[in-house]
Amino acid sequence: MAEATRRVEDTMTVEANSRSLEKEIVTDFSSRMSYGSYLELETLLSAQNPVSRPEHHDEMLFIVQHQTTELWLKLVLHELLAARAAFDADDMSKALKCIARVKHIQKTLTEQWSVLATLTPTEYSEFRGFLGNSSGFQSHQYRAVEFVLGNKNEGMLAVFASDPDAHRLLAALLSEPSLYDAFWRCLDRRGYEVPASALERDVTKAYVSNPELIGLITSVYTDSEKNWAVYEAFEEFVDLEENFQLWRFRHMRTVLRTIGMKRGTGGSSGVGFLQRALELTFFPELLEARTEIGA
Repeated sequence: MAEATRRVEDTMTVEANSRSLEKEIVTDFSSRMSYGSYLELETLLSAQNPVSRPEHHDEMLFIVQHQTTELWLKLVLHELLAARAAFDADDMSKALKCIARVKHIQKTLTEQWSVLATLTPTEYSEFRGFLGNSSGFQSHQYRAVEFVLGNKNEGMLAVFASDPDAHRLLAALLSEPSLYDAFWRCLDRRGYEVPASALERDVTKAYVSNPELIGLITSVYTDSEKNWAVYEAFEEFVDLEENFQLWRFRHMRTVLRTIGMKRGTGGSSGVGFLQRALELTFFPELLEARTEIGA
């Protein structure tokens, strides 16, 4: 009797802690598109193939970390190109909406480093040798994002000589105006006195500070109510750069934590190379103008 009572109570507990399917829920996907087929999960989830032998447990973390980063970079590039097109179409509101989305993605990308940081030096050393010369340095999407933001380097194209699609994308972005170039041209069409040096620069070169823009920037900050849309754009750009620098810093610190001062698998100096990247800037005048404001 006691055993029967216990079985009934166990059954009631299970039923209380579960929910039945509602009759409207679709269960037959023999001729319908499912969640998995829409997202092509069969392809996506079969792309994690450790190369270590015997297979090392922590290599899965390493692969997933970098694959998810590449997916986010794909969306970042998608949004930045849309923002540039919006500036070209004089739609500043749409451009800033795209940039706002990028800022949220950047926060996710930065926080992801904390997951990879759980990989200890010993654990990584046990499969690092199997990676050969593959390295995040070879991420063409990361380079594409840098190019769109103005950090252009024609020499980088040589890294992608064996990847025609990546090389083609980067070559195109090298010859096109950056997001920042498109912004200044948009302001010029809105009636702001943008100096010719900003409108006619060689867009194939890395962006460098233009002192002739400081006066325009300070005037916008001085009278923000009159220039609110442009003022907001300035601050969005500053946020974008700051987030990018935080990502670079977390990257550098994670590498330092994991491999110390060893050279990178792709041949770079590792931490030293990443430290120098912290000196690069996208929108230099927006920070330099702050020295003049209120002086």
